[in-house]
Formats: sequence, structure tokens, C-alpha cells
Amino acid sequence: MIDVTMEMEQYDCPFIDTTADHEVAFSTMHWQLDAAQEELETRLLVDGADRGALDNGLAALREHDNMNEYQLFTRKGDSAVIRTVIEQTDAMSVIHDRGGYITGPFRIRDGHELWQVGFDDGGTADETLYALDTNNDFEVEQRRDLELDRLFDVLGNIEPAGELLDACRSLSDVEAETIQRAAESGYFETPRDATLSTLADEFDVSTTAVSKNMRRGEKKLVRSLVEAMEHIDGKP
Repeated sequence: MIDVTMEMEQYDCPFIDTTADHEVAFSTMHWQLDAAQEELETRLLVDGADRGALDNGLAALREHDNMNEYQLFTRKGDSAVIRTVIEQTDAMSVIHDRGGYITGPFRIRDGHELWQVGFDDGGTADETLYALDTNNDFEVEQRRDLELDRLFDVLGNIEPAGELLDACRSLSDVEAETIQRAAESGYFETPRDATLSTLADEFDVSTTAVSKNMRRGEKKLVRSLVEAMEHIDGKP
């Protein structure tokens, strides 16, 4: 199996059009392509820069020419969950007609969409990508040949993988940025290329504040990591 991650810019996608004009982002929770009806049904999480941005983005999406059905499920602050049915886009048609299939969720922001697409062999992948280039702009970010053992390992450990994702999402913005900056700066290397003092200078806060943010984030991640390790299928 060939797994391709690509940044896609379609010209007939209501979600891409909406994020290009408004400060909202979409993440798919569920999707289903009806090839016979040439429609895509999705349930999406919508995040707005603020309440006003969310209002404007949802209104624009609802009125888009390629929107067949729209339903607002829930809304809280600057986030919402919606259900939509749109007409099959050119890119969806090209991928489906050549035997490709979606392997991961869509993530759409700033006029671009991140796709994960699977193909049974390299020839099919090459042919499909060539055909996509006719009416769409895209950039392949990663292309992997997934061996069966690796694929079964991933599928067999969906639950612990989800636990790790939930832990990452549980981090506050400050905690996530602190840990990310620390890793990039070499704080976790031996010997260290960064210290609490250098990190404090970067964030313009005290070393105590940096230390607290680091410990809070690490506690969340390590707790989830230990729980995930206990549920890994086939662990030694």
C-alpha cells in the first residue's frame, strides 16, 4: 500500500473557499463518499478565530454554490460541529475513479486542505497524481510504502494511538508551545543545548513559570503514554 499525504488546493471545494475568505478551520470527524450520487457527506469540527469569524464562516459555507445540505449540530463559543453534503469535487472523482481511497481525516485551513490518500501500488499512485494535476494544485508532503506488518500494527493499536492524540490535545497552548520550543532548542538533549533560563528569556517569563508549564505538560503526556503502553497489542 502506498500512503500519500498532500496539501491540496481545489477550486470547487466549499470548505477551501470558506477558509480562504474567513478565519475558520475545518477538521473532519466522519466522511462518506457516495460515488453513485456523486456526493460527499461529512461531519466536521469548525474552529473560528473568534465568535464573529465563526458566524461569518458558517454563513458563507451554508450559501456556497457547491453545498447541497447543511446542518448545525452544536455550537459553543468559537467552535461548532456541523453536517454537510457537497457535490463530489474534481479531485475526489479523479482519486475514486482510479482506485484511490482516503486513509485519514481532512484538515482544512487558510485555503488549503491536507489529504491522506491510499493506493494499492505505486503505478496507480503515479497515474492518479498526474491526473490530479490537470485541474488542481497540490504538493506531496510525504509518500510512504506501508508494509502489511506495519499496517496491521497501526490498525491493531488504534486505541492507544487515540489516547496519545487526546493527551496532545489536552495540552494548553502555553504548555504545548513550551514543550515544543524546549525540544527544538535542545533542552531534552544530553548535554543540554538549552536551559530553563534560556527558555525563560525566549518567552519573556520567569524560570519558575517555564518550569511549571513544562511540568504540567509533561505530566499529561507521560500519564497518557504509560496508559497507552499498557494497551499496546503484541508488546514484549
